[in-house]
Amino acid sequence: MENWLKVCILVVIAASTTGNEEVSPAKLLFSKQILNKYLVEGMDIVIKYSLFNVGGTAALDVQLADNTFGPLDFDVVGGQLKVSLDRIPPGGNATHVVVLRPSRFGYFNFTAAEVSYLPSEDATEAQIGLSSEPGQGAIVPFKEYDRKFSPHLLDWISFAVMSMPSLALPFALWFSSKSKYELIMKQKKDLKQG
Repeated sequence: MENWLKVCILVVIAASTTGNEEVSPAKLLFSKQILNKYLVEGMDIVIKYSLFNVGGTAALDVQLADNTFGPLDFDVVGGQLKVSLDRIPPGGNATHVVVLRPSRFGYFNFTAAEVSYLPSEDATEAQIGLSSEPGQGAIVPFKEYDRKFSPHLLDWISFAVMSMPSLALPFALWFSSKSKYELIMKQKKDLKQG
């Protein structure tokens, strides 16, 4: 009976302490990643945006915007640079991917994207945050990338064609003299036997 009384007291204490906790507002962690190893002029660049809600309530009216990619320097191939999400639940996450194609080469500063959201149901002022910054990246010209990483099949074929005379001529001379000596040896062998 005494153990039963201890268990009931523990249950009452646990129920009274859990009911007094306040729910923390939504807090979003925001990252921006460039998924390509090489950034090349005229080839696709994949950018991934990740949002993580580490708060106790849902983040509402989430607005994601990245204004760092101007239309003169980049063409949007897939995805959008401005995205709206209704909500991100507590402990939940959301990702968004944009595919861009750079139209110029050179150094480019990949700065932070911006997110705004309402941290709770009764919030009237939006919380604003910035993503991580990938930093400065070099977009290499396509010719330089192609020179380093293409299989160079046309170069190898032209090399083989140009090196054929220097290999074929000595082989033809050797084969001709070999045939003559084999014929002489065969005639001598026939004379000895006959």
